[in-house]
Amino acid sequence: MAATAASSSVLMMSVPQTRTSFTPHKDDTFSRKNRINLIQPRRFPLFRFHSNHHQFWNSISSKRWPCEIATGGPGSRRKKNNAWKQCSSFLGERVAEASSPEQFKCMSCSLNRRRSRYSIKRSIPTIPRAFVDKSAFNLSGHSFYNTSVKHVHVPCTSVGPNEPHAASISCPDGIVERQDSDLLDSELERAGLFEFLHSELPCHPKLHRGQLKNGLRYLILPNKVPPNRFEAHMEVHAGSIDEEDDEQGIAHMIEHVAFLGSKKREKLLGTGARSNAYTDFHHTVFHIHSPTSTKDADGDLLPSVLDALNEIAFHPSFLASRVEKERRAILSELQMMNTIEYRVDCQLLQHLHSENKLSKRFPIGLEEQIKKWDADKIRKFHERWYFPANATLYIVGDIDNISKTVHQIENVFGQIGLETETVSAPSPSAFGAMASFLVPKLSVGLPGSSSREKSSSSVDQSKIIKKERHAVRPPVEHYWSLPGSNANLKPPQIFQHEFLQNFSINMFCKVGTIPVSKAQTYGDLRNVLMKRIFLSALHFRINTRYKSSNPPFTSVELDHSDSGREGCTVTTLTVTAEPKNWQNAIKVAVQEVRRLKEFGVTKGELNRYMDALLKDSEHLAAMIDNVSSVDNLEFIMESDALGHTVMDQRQGHESLFAVAGTVTLEETSVLSEIFEVDNEDCEVNSIGAKLLEFISDFGKPTAPIPAAIVACVPTKVYIDGLGETEFKISSSEITAAIKSGLKEAIEAEPELEVPKELVTSTQLEELRLQRRPSFIPLLPDAGYTKSHDPETGITQCRLSNGIAVNYKQLYSYSLIAIHCCSVTVLLVFHFEDMLHFEFTLHCKAKQYLLSAPFFIPMFCNLMEISKSESRGGVMRLIVGGGRAAESSESKGAVVVGVRTLSEGGRVGNFSREQVELFCVNHLINCSLESTEEFICMEFRFTLRDNGMRAAFELLHMVLEHSVWLDDALDRARQLYLSYYRSIPKSLERATAHKLMTAMLNGDERFIEPTPQSLQNLTLESVKDAVMNQFVGGNMEVSIVGDFSEEEVESFIIDYLGTVRATRDFDHEQESNPIMFRPSPSDLQFQQVFLKDTDERACAYIAGPAPNRWGFTVDGKDLFESISGISVTADAQSNSDPQQIDRKDVQKDMQGKLRSHPLFFGITMGLLAEIINSRLFTTVRDSLGLTYDVSFELSLFDRLKLGWYVVSVTSTPGKVHKAVDACKSVLRGLHSNKVAQRELDRAKRTLLMRHETEIKSNAYWLGLLAHLQASSVPRKDVSCIKDLTSLYEAATIEDVYVAYEQLKVDEDSLYSCIGVAGAQAGEEINALEEEETGDGFQGAIPVGRGLSTMTRPTT
Repeated sequence: MAATAASSSVLMMSVPQTRTSFTPHKDDTFSRKNRINLIQPRRFPLFRFHSNHHQFWNSISSKRWPCEIATGGPGSRRKKNNAWKQCSSFLGERVAEASSPEQFKCMSCSLNRRRSRYSIKRSIPTIPRAFVDKSAFNLSGHSFYNTSVKHVHVPCTSVGPNEPHAASISCPDGIVERQDSDLLDSELERAGLFEFLHSELPCHPKLHRGQLKNGLRYLILPNKVPPNRFEAHMEVHAGSIDEEDDEQGIAHMIEHVAFLGSKKREKLLGTGARSNAYTDFHHTVFHIHSPTSTKDADGDLLPSVLDALNEIAFHPSFLASRVEKERRAILSELQMMNTIEYRVDCQLLQHLHSENKLSKRFPIGLEEQIKKWDADKIRKFHERWYFPANATLYIVGDIDNISKTVHQIENVFGQIGLETETVSAPSPSAFGAMASFLVPKLSVGLPGSSSREKSSSSVDQSKIIKKERHAVRPPVEHYWSLPGSNANLKPPQIFQHEFLQNFSINMFCKVGTIPVSKAQTYGDLRNVLMKRIFLSALHFRINTRYKSSNPPFTSVELDHSDSGREGCTVTTLTVTAEPKNWQNAIKVAVQEVRRLKEFGVTKGELNRYMDALLKDSEHLAAMIDNVSSVDNLEFIMESDALGHTVMDQRQGHESLFAVAGTVTLEETSVLSEIFEVDNEDCEVNSIGAKLLEFISDFGKPTAPIPAAIVACVPTKVYIDGLGETEFKISSSEITAAIKSGLKEAIEAEPELEVPKELVTSTQLEELRLQRRPSFIPLLPDAGYTKSHDPETGITQCRLSNGIAVNYKQLYSYSLIAIHCCSVTVLLVFHFEDMLHFEFTLHCKAKQYLLSAPFFIPMFCNLMEISKSESRGGVMRLIVGGGRAAESSESKGAVVVGVRTLSEGGRVGNFSREQVELFCVNHLINCSLESTEEFICMEFRFTLRDNGMRAAFELLHMVLEHSVWLDDALDRARQLYLSYYRSIPKSLERATAHKLMTAMLNGDERFIEPTPQSLQNLTLESVKDAVMNQFVGGNMEVSIVGDFSEEEVESFIIDYLGTVRATRDFDHEQESNPIMFRPSPSDLQFQQVFLKDTDERACAYIAGPAPNRWGFTVDGKDLFESISGISVTADAQSNSDPQQIDRKDVQKDMQGKLRSHPLFFGITMGLLAEIINSRLFTTVRDSLGLTYDVSFELSLFDRLKLGWYVVSVTSTPGKVHKAVDACKSVLRGLHSNKVAQRELDRAKRTLLMRHETEIKSNAYWLGLLAHLQASSVPRKDVSCIKDLTSLYEAATIEDVYVAYEQLKVDEDSLYSCIGVAGAQAGEEINALEEEETGDGFQGAIPVGRGLSTMTRPTT
């Protein structure tokens, strides 16, 4: 079942997220993350400045691609690993997806094989990474350098938000150069190194493990982020792999029925709790995110949450009515998921795992079987697999009393299953070597458990568990990729489909002879680190050298990852290309793999990537107290499934630093003796080369035989001058293309010169003298040059060249209370660097500012001062205009121009490679993206080692010395051309494209550029379209981070102030007006038909809305129309003076809201939550016409318009009824009035999101956006300060004021229905018969998803 997602609030800023991919989106189109007004592939970075920063520590655990259910309101969406995710902001994102607390969506059927790129599933960070601290601490724990090299001071590290386990270290310059043979000569050093590398990694000091008498295992981890909330996840170790031939999909069915049939779960909905569930191959998980307590009720909520999980997992009610309802929902989900992406993933898994059940047991199941099961059949599977000894409970959150929590677990779960226990032990497994870590025997405890971890056990060994669980998860056998003859080589498999647009090929290798290599010793961690460095080098080489010209490929990815869900480690080479270039693409990829395998990484590459990984890890460890509970929990679950030792962030940091000193290019004999292998098996290049042998030595007897080679290709391709022609390809041609890459002569990789700075001090001084930068008054008559708001900490200033700047300091600090002599001393430390900091002493109402050298000795024996802080920042440049500024003569110029700048990647005299390596060395992540109304450039950087200065230098160079290249334009044009031609191959994209074209009267600025428009573009036209918007008064820079005022203002003056002054951008004059198509129109209802072997349908309904600030497309200012509406308090009469006073306060607050510039942003956001909730409960749950329905708002900031979109999936026979039902909900708010509980729930959802993300740098960037934008005149600091009170003040009457501005009448609505199937295009008369019974007469809930993973519906 899929996680419920509360997409971004309607008050979010309309600026893009930071992108980390090196390839454009394989479009998910109208998934709820990709809005209906999406105009381009969504993963467009500016430069290839960064590799995927978050995946390395995350990659310790394999990704799941589950089917999830979600309930409990917005925000219950399962978080995906994305370290730089765009945080919700109430003042920015134009799309709001409201959701119902009762909605759920199942992700159990996801088969997405797109793992984290280049991810080695171990605890090592990625390259590059920001947020590294300057302070340091002594390395503790195991370290070979304890005997051979002096101690090195390294900063305390911590984990990023999505990398709970990651830890990182700062390595002094030259650490790698010291790895020579002299270091390892003595016998003492040899023995010390042996002991070190074979010693176990430390276990998490706060992780508490235990097991009840009935076999239920539990893990408890106290975690304060977010405060006053906790995560409780019940993992049942049963999934689709446990199904018999006639049960395919039954695990998923139980998930639905048990989860949504729970009455105790429903009782939690009003508490602020959110719940979810999902099914995968190897497990089913039910999880609840809950507050620790509520304002309305005293006491702890944990017992109620545990009660709900107990009912869901072990005591579900298999009512026939619920079974029938969920049967229809699952059949809908099955059709919804059956996109071309899902079909491709199925093909990959079928060939990769052809020898076992993983190729057949997809969690969604088989339609013909799902239709047959009754409640008894479902109950029998539940009885077989759902028992305490086959489950694990995880609790992570704001928990202070471990003993109390253990007692609560025992009270709820302790007696389950003990009545009829009989002697039984886990049966011997053919894969017994893995039994100790994939799913160990019950007596062993949890995977990765250790006596060093805190644990308590209620296990009475005289009690024997009634049932057993598989010793190996998943219980399948793999055929490993071992050396062999060509006779054993499977021919490449070809999956050809008319919906595919590009060529792709995957070469798989099942690594080793055991399913997963556990990371439990320092030697294991060292091995992972070497692989990571090796693959980082390949990644960078391919994505820089070839992107400097026109490469034959679209992307080349090499992935090495462990998979808990599949029980194996797989190395995958994936090459995508335009069909016409497929042979050269394969050839180039094989050549680069050979080059790296034959010559290895250079010493410069080793130093560079080692340093970047250690800096990244350093930052992650510094965030040890800022990792969310859900991220910590997901990491622990994955680590346990894979048998890895679970460390906290600081332990991981120290461990990684300790092994870094043993990593070399050319190994001495000592390490080979230690590991009892050949010399070449211990050093970076040999370890990495073994990963690549199945490609570089393809066809040789000594090379591992690929587990599978699968090509996914279109049936037809477009050829200039000929149009669409049949695409022909054979297995022998694919094999020949691979071998052609083995024959070309290759040379070693040359070392690159990496610039230490992009702007020299001499150049900077000359610019200061020439342009004399300064701050100017914010207002013409103002006597001040900057404005600081003490309540929010926001500072606003403006430069003499017209650039507006907002910044906010988010200081890291440590708060320590010391009780001494009946006096409480509160120390607040603000760390500046390793040797100097200041703090304030609060004592008897007096404050003293003391210097560190004077005061520290007095307290050094009372406290341990952490010297590590997460000092990092984010910066965003927003330029007004975007695609809306495109003229009729240059359609597509802005969006293609932004992509051209991204493809080029050059600034000044520096090559693309140099710029990228500059960013790698300084841990800068950069993205550039265009939207309908803005161009946005975003940087994330560390304040360590001049990281912020480097980010400012790069921004200065982009603004002053951008390089525009013809070949970059060619690549950008080709990308959009391919994207446009793929639209008819996607039912969702084709339907949405037709709707938007009709509603916006064919305005190409809101859809994809056409081939004719792309052909008309020149380098000069796209350059002018973009750079003409980069003018002083049209640019606003916002900066958030842990920096000092002096530091940031000096960089603002030096690097932004010295940008040449330019004329102001006249957006009114440059932009053509935007208009909705006049109504009524014969295009208000349209249909799209798509020939397909499988049936499915989708629909979109859209209509006009105002923008965030109350302006409409016809020029009206809605504040003028509401100024005359009287504010009324509660109508109930009451003579109680206190009641009267409260009503007066309420009336005052409502009056403030009505006059506030954010009135429509606030009320539209609440309205979206309410409508989305009603859509789910009516169209999905009551009428059963869909599995997935959502309401989304696009509220613009600069453009004077907005719109809403309802997205719904169904079957061809029901889609028209679903559309009618959605329209009825939209129009039904007058006849079915909004209840106070609906409004309260919507408020709670949005406020909870705000409170959760307010500490995030990225969230603050959204809040700061447009504070000084002349095109958004109503935005001011009050829009940030008053957010909470504005939401609290909103009434039902206010919501209806907003509702009146949504155009939902028949003349204003636009709808488009898309139908795919063998009979598509023909009139559908033989609709599905009406079903009756169980209160759902005429309801067949069916729907089709938009990607391999089902999307959240809340």
